[in-house]
Amino acid sequence: MISDEDELIRRIHQEAHDSYDEELELELEDRHIDELAGGTDALRDASYRENRRRYFRELFRLQGELVKLQDWVVASGHKVVILFEGRDAAGKGGVIKRITQRLNPRVCRVAALPAPNDRERTQWYFQRYAAHLPAAGEMVLFDRSWYNRAGVERVMGFCNDDQYEEFFRSAPEFERMLVRSGIQLIKYWFSISDDEQRLRFLGRIHDPLKQWKLSPMDLESRRRWEDYTKAKEIMLERTHIAEAPWWVVAADDKKKARLNCIQHLLQQMPYEEVPHPRIELPQRERHEDYLRNPVPQDMFVPQVY
Repeated sequence: MISDEDELIRRIHQEAHDSYDEELELELEDRHIDELAGGTDALRDASYRENRRRYFRELFRLQGELVKLQDWVVASGHKVVILFEGRDAAGKGGVIKRITQRLNPRVCRVAALPAPNDRERTQWYFQRYAAHLPAAGEMVLFDRSWYNRAGVERVMGFCNDDQYEEFFRSAPEFERMLVRSGIQLIKYWFSISDDEQRLRFLGRIHDPLKQWKLSPMDLESRRRWEDYTKAKEIMLERTHIAEAPWWVVAADDKKKARLNCIQHLLQQMPYEEVPHPRIELPQRERHEDYLRNPVPQDMFVPQVY
């Protein structure tokens, strides 16, 4: 006979397994559609399975460290801004997902700004980004940032030569100002090869669940690969400053890129484990005069599954 305590432990374990399924869902997103449809050779390969186990083992370990980092950021009042830049399909969104997956969104939030509207185009260029900067005890991850001006805006002709040059005069000073104000600024460039971007774009084209990721701008960026390369080289040269240097992540291998980036991020802050008081679940109060009202059946979502 199964005791109530045994059943409770079973339910707790089931909940843990369900949470780990989230990683599997993210993993499936990264696999090519032909492998999902029928190519199982990779799944049967022992070395592939072992590498996959090692990846998840390291990912879970690093995510545990990220939780410690989050606690330290809150306790110390630290302020952190992390920029993620790179070509389309370089893997920026994937690493951001893994960093934020187990963190409190009130502490660690993502800023992914759309194209500026008509009003924002008349503002100081950095103004709309400044509105998302962290207060004490917060981490902000920019999925693309003010470096749009040095990349897509330059290549696609969305800014003129004067605006482009003004950006390079202003960006280092803006970043030094952030650092002087107590904000730690970390900048990552995700670097992928020509062949790898082509492969990832083809994967999106042939995967109906990912086609939404491909915009006309993405396709045009593929055609202008060399223009983006020149713009990137100029950007890194002119904005690699001591107060906020660039860090380049080799990103042809998505899994390695994620682990390497998270490991490096953790090394950038002198965090330590923050002691917490022991948590005790309080007993629920029960009152004899309490009666739970039944919910009408027509208010329930149909149980299709």
